[in-house]
Amino acid sequence: MACNIDVQDLYVSYDGKTALKNINFKVESGKLVGIIGPNGAGKSTMMKAVLGLIPKDQGVVTFGGESIKEVRKKVAYVPQRATIDWDFPITVQNTVLLGTYPQLGLFHRPRKADKEWALECLEKVGMEALAKRQIGELSGGQQQRVFLARALAQKADMFFLDEPFVGIDVTSEALIIGILKELRDEGKTVFVVHHDLTKVEDYFDELILINKELIGAGPVKNVMKPEIMKAAYQSQYQLWDTLGVTM
Repeated sequence: MACNIDVQDLYVSYDGKTALKNINFKVESGKLVGIIGPNGAGKSTMMKAVLGLIPKDQGVVTFGGESIKEVRKKVAYVPQRATIDWDFPITVQNTVLLGTYPQLGLFHRPRKADKEWALECLEKVGMEALAKRQIGELSGGQQQRVFLARALAQKADMFFLDEPFVGIDVTSEALIIGILKELRDEGKTVFVVHHDLTKVEDYFDELILINKELIGAGPVKNVMKPEIMKAAYQSQYQLWDTLGVTM
């Protein structure tokens, strides 16, 4: 089953410059959580630090009391599309099949059952008809669906997606958020780096709002308050026109 995630005193720096400081939050299992904040706030950095993908200066991150090393097989990560080499010669089906590897272990090749499971995951995201296509031939929305299928193939308890809705079509976005809500309803824990504030109330149970440091964390209605949002976004954008909030 999914487990609670506890982040305490997380600090991260790059080349001597502070990227994140004083990040503290707890999330119970079975939540769909949005990570929000202005451009350059450190959202992706925080996700990578929580997952142990980049070094942290200090802080403790536990998953049900265990370290990321102890639960790695139960954690699925979908990076930003912009960071992926789409020219790599691999088919859609084999991309999804990679999701089964953490459970297989070293030196074990996928079995027939694993290949059938990969196809089942492709069907879940409506991409089974393109199983033999090269991943680079797909549209942005199709690529994002395939990478979600790869995460599903991992049979994880915790899912971390970095900007999954950027540059994709409306149909793909609706399908993806629907699947993420299903995972939540199954007791999985889902974190999503997100930028469209108009949709957070429809998409998420809880929010983590940062701007180099933690500004707010908790249920959406508790974080989406003008005084809290203003502390994060300040006057960088015409945010309040979008939200319909009068400051």
